[in-house]
Amino acid sequence: MEGERPFSPGIEYAREGDLVQLVGINHRNFIFRLRTGAEFQTHRGILYHDDLIGKPYGSQVYSHIGSPFFLLQPSLSDLLLNIRRNTQILYPKDIGYILVWMGIGPGMRVIEAGTGSGALTTAFAYMVGDSGRVYTYETREEMHNLARKNLAAVGLDHRVVFKCKDIAGGFDETGADALFLDLPDPWNYLPQVRQALKTGGFFGTLLPTTNQVQSLLFELHRQGFAFINVCEILLRYYRPDPARFRPTDRMVAHTGFLIFARTTSPLPQLDPKLAREISHPLEDAVQDADDHDDPA
Repeated sequence: MEGERPFSPGIEYAREGDLVQLVGINHRNFIFRLRTGAEFQTHRGILYHDDLIGKPYGSQVYSHIGSPFFLLQPSLSDLLLNIRRNTQILYPKDIGYILVWMGIGPGMRVIEAGTGSGALTTAFAYMVGDSGRVYTYETREEMHNLARKNLAAVGLDHRVVFKCKDIAGGFDETGADALFLDLPDPWNYLPQVRQALKTGGFFGTLLPTTNQVQSLLFELHRQGFAFINVCEILLRYYRPDPARFRPTDRMVAHTGFLIFARTTSPLPQLDPKLAREISHPLEDAVQDADDHDDPA
């Protein structure tokens, strides 16, 4: 039709309702949804949505005072880093590994406890697709409401069932494919986890300190979880300059320990020594210290 922009194969154009990203000088970026007649104000001028609708992604656009920006589609990492938050969130370096290790994909039923601001919820919802579902539990009403708003802002709230509820009494769901606890004491909820997961399902959590990890490991073995793994993710960036290629001055180091396990039937057999350590952890710790101090 006359007046329409010509279509070119291999080029995608920004449309009404799209979630878009503007990247300006010094890589400062903004994410918002395109609406006819709306405008987006920045410290480098105003950009009118009508001027952006129909533009090819990857093209350069300008504010009303001539400041340049690139018009892009935001990645999942961009969405997570721009999320409104009242608490510490999980970051892409950990979330990416969680998604891969737990096999999160289209059609899966995923349970999460400790919604917080909804960063991990967003990643789960992004990955399960419209055929999957995420069930997320949070006891703090203000965080529950904030997560709802954050998921709605990126258009993923229809894939999530939000529950403002304590999981001490158990989860409402059973037969889930994966379950993640973002709580300071996950060892207290492993019976509830086992009841909610399908046999062979994935369990995961993140803890900041070694003593928390040890408490969880004792209980995971005691509760008969299998294929237990512990790791941490360290991320180092490099300068993308071929003439001065070297690490950047800062790296994203320890944010927490990731712990994963799976449910099986029958339960795994415990090594006798490990079984004794689980039954008498304090006694063994004292004995180990005595053996270490003995000069003989």
